[in-house]
Amino acid sequence: MARHALRRVLLAIAQLTLLSVLVFLLTSLLPGDAADVLFNDKTGTEQIARLRHEMGLDQPPAQRFLDWAKDLLTGDAGTSLTGGQPVSGIVAHSVGATALLAGVTAVIAVPVALVLGLVTGCRAGGRLDRTVTAVTLALGSVPDFVLSLALVAVFALKLGWLPSTWIGATTGDLLTRPGLLVLPVAVLLARTVSQLIRQFRAGTLGALNSGYAQQARRLGVPRTRLLLRHVLPNAAVPGVQQLARTGDALLGGVLVVEAVFAVPGAATALIEAVRSRDVPTVQALTLLLAAAALFLNVAADLVSHRLSPRVEVLR
Repeated sequence: MARHALRRVLLAIAQLTLLSVLVFLLTSLLPGDAADVLFNDKTGTEQIARLRHEMGLDQPPAQRFLDWAKDLLTGDAGTSLTGGQPVSGIVAHSVGATALLAGVTAVIAVPVALVLGLVTGCRAGGRLDRTVTAVTLALGSVPDFVLSLALVAVFALKLGWLPSTWIGATTGDLLTRPGLLVLPVAVLLARTVSQLIRQFRAGTLGALNSGYAQQARRLGVPRTRLLLRHVLPNAAVPGVQQLARTGDALLGGVLVVEAVFAVPGAATALIEAVRSRDVPTVQALTLLLAAAALFLNVAADLVSHRLSPRVEVLR
């Protein structure tokens, strides 16, 4: 187990290193830079060249990347090229809303999906199973932006029960205005719960039809013990793996949800940084989101390996 964990951690570090190089190369290929964005076409070339020199943009790309990597290793994410403020402050301000949405969604989705997946798997073909399957297929097939606009039209504009956007609100306002979370979390839950239920149901069916479950029934093992001790750990494996893949999208900011509800999250900040060619901010946000996604995948891999050591998760 320890060797398996070390191998996955080392692989994650290598992936982050390659990703940082790739992001830097892609941002370097974008037309223009931060100096061009800050000045308009009427500005003299000498002023733009002076600003580019002050920002260090006239240095070779390899030197700029090495300087950034060296500062990052010392805990300095750099300074925003367009705003002049520390990148760490921009990241801290933007990831709060995204992490909150992802966290609330996961806390609600996992127990609901686990219970419904286990129950429908045990009663496959029954009325409850058919109903849950139909609902999850319907919710999973609706694009996020369509569901977002539909919920806003009904519950915010027509009924007036819930706020339609986060405009003018901050993460701290959620203590006094929890209704801000309802519609964005409902949209995220629709697809997340649908995918998790299907995975937990499939895992439950596979475990119930396995040879060890059939042998346990022949030996007279009580049904409750069979489900909790033998079926549930194996049924949870595909659900845990799916949760990691779902977490990738959630921690990525869920761009559509943030755009529709004007959530000041990481995806919104990343798009703004790309638009303004703010390379240090782009790199910091990308690496942070990638690190969170890799952490989820490594954690899901280790949990799956612990629940069912026969399973080797290949990613």
